[in-house]
Parts: sequence; C-alpha cells; structure tokens
Amino acid sequence: MSSTNPLRALGAAMLTLLLGACDQGAPASDTPVVSEQGGVDRSHAGAAMPAVTVLDPEGAEVALADVAAGEPMLVNLWASWCGPCVEELPTLVTLAQRGEVKVLTLSQDMGPQPSVAAFLEDAGIVGVETWQDPEMAMSTKLPVAVMPTTILYDAEGREVWRYLGDLDWSGDEAAALLDELN
Repeated sequence: MSSTNPLRALGAAMLTLLLGACDQGAPASDTPVVSEQGGVDRSHAGAAMPAVTVLDPEGAEVALADVAAGEPMLVNLWASWCGPCVEELPTLVTLAQRGEVKVLTLSQDMGPQPSVAAFLEDAGIVGVETWQDPEMAMSTKLPVAVMPTTILYDAEGREVWRYLGDLDWSGDEAAALLDELN
C-alpha cells in the first residue's frame, strides 16, 4: 500500500492551479477580475504581509518580514515554468538596481534551489537572486491565482496593491504605481 504525503499533495494541487493560470492573463473566478490582461488589484490594500519563511540565496530560512526590515518592498512571485514570469524578470532587476524600492523576486518553484539558479543561468538572466518559496506559502496565504503576481508592501508591511500578470517594471506604468509610496 502506498501512502501520500499530504503536504506534497497540496503542493501538487497548487502547482496545477498556478500552472493553469499562468499565461492566461485573467485571474481565476474567485479573484477580482481587473481586466483581461490582468492589472492592478487594490482589493487587499491594508492587509498585513503574511508571516511566512522563505529561503535566501544561500538556502537559509528567513522570515519575510525580516527581509523587508521595515522598508517598502516589492515582492514578485514567479516560477521557471511561467513564460510571462521569466520575461519580466530582467525589468525587475533593472528596477532593483535603481534602488527606488527593495525588490524581492521569490521563486515558487518546488524543486531544489540550485535548479532555480541553474535555470536562470541557462536562460541568460543575470542579477536575479535565487530567493525561493518551495512550499508556495505566499501563493497559498495571499491567495494567488495568476502568475506572475507582484505585491507592493509599505514600510509597515501592509499591502498597497498587487499587480496580476507581467509588467515592464522599467516603464511609465510601473513608475506611476511605485509613486504611490510617496
């Protein structure tokens, strides 16, 4: 008789849901539909940052609030199997390098962390730190139905907005959204 690990089964179910939402551009029916291409969702404004731990680039567990360290932070949930996620990563690197806001690109891949780093290297994407949430705690607690999803938190760890789908984070639309911190 075989036994199934309930956590693995939950992870597989979440992966299936996220994979189904990736590339579709519209959120699942239980998430507010902003537009057919995704966009800004303010329905969670004021919600506290979830109390989750993630893996830092060296593989150590760190509380997400400790990563923010009392600063505004843009958290991008992405996965290697999501084309739009991978496409927007270089623009997030550019945004992070400008230093206007702390940027955390948080992989939702369930595989070993070195495989995420290898994927980025093979794809020629440089400058992305391999932060990882292999248990998909953020996706579960928020909940997230569209990949990529990017959440802006203020200095108090409260959600300002979330962006559903991919965006050019070096463009004017992103600059206008980030100006809301001022």
